[in-house]
Amino acid sequence: MSVQEINKHAVLPPIINRSDKEFLRSMQRYIITEIERVGCTAEGPADEYYIIYRNVFDKVIEYVTAYKSILTSIKKEYDAFIETIKKGQRTVFCLHGKLKVLAAEPTAFVYHQKRKTQLEEKMKIVENNSLMIQLQIDQMKQLRAEYDKKEVKYCTFSKDPSQPIPGMTLQDSVNLDALNKYMKHLNDKFEEMKQTMLIKYIPAQRMADLDEEMIVLLKRRDVAEDLNKKLQFRHQRLQIISHALNSWLKSDRSGSFQDSVEQIMKTKDVHDDQAVDELFEDNPSKAKEAEIMLYHIDRLNELISLGEYEKAASFAANSPRKILQNIGTMNKFKGAGADC
Repeated sequence: MSVQEINKHAVLPPIINRSDKEFLRSMQRYIITEIERVGCTAEGPADEYYIIYRNVFDKVIEYVTAYKSILTSIKKEYDAFIETIKKGQRTVFCLHGKLKVLAAEPTAFVYHQKRKTQLEEKMKIVENNSLMIQLQIDQMKQLRAEYDKKEVKYCTFSKDPSQPIPGMTLQDSVNLDALNKYMKHLNDKFEEMKQTMLIKYIPAQRMADLDEEMIVLLKRRDVAEDLNKKLQFRHQRLQIISHALNSWLKSDRSGSFQDSVEQIMKTKDVHDDQAVDELFEDNPSKAKEAEIMLYHIDRLNELISLGEYEKAASFAANSPRKILQNIGTMNKFKGAGADC
């Protein structure tokens, strides 16, 4: 309730007594002052309003002595009623909180059940991991025990400390300066051996790399040798065919080129029998010129065998380098005419 509303609805009772008027005005000023002090400007009932008006009512009871008993009874009833209302509000508030808790219990229960399942799964995983780790520890202990047994079995020899140090006398072995000098000598010797090992020996990995490189180079050498042999064979074959062709062209061409080649195969002046046979066992398809010559000879024989003499004569006349214009070709035509 605002101050303006109090001033608007405040109507003094028709009291003629001056002191009563002053008392009522003082009560109104008290109400306005207290409301402004506590800042109760919001609408609706509040505890501050109740406290302010209760104090005013107490002052009125003290001032009006004639109605003090009845006003006190009324005040008690109002106080009891207001206290009952407040108690009911507190009860409602508590019940509302309990209702929220009860409403949230199913959700919390489901959440706890889910959390319980997750924790059980994690516990199973941890137990399995613990079991595996324990098994590994047992295996390592067993292997360690076996290794210790083997070490004890094969390393039973221990050097007798009472024996003198090799390279030193018994007197020097108990002399600290002599021991330091001998240790320096051993260290120098050790460094010298390390340097010698670096110079005289190579690492095993480097040795393996060199072996692999050597294998690759040997394979390349074998391939090159095979290729060289093939090229030499081809060169020799072409030389023989070229020699036969040149000899036949320089001659009077009384015989055929095929007869000339056969004659060279029989000779032993240029190559021995085995070398010539090996050269002519392979098909001379790579020698282009010789291949053309052999083709024309075969084609001429084919035309004559088919009885196409005009085509055969034209083919012989147009042969390259006139290789078919010789006495051998004429004899073939004569032989074919005699057969007819």
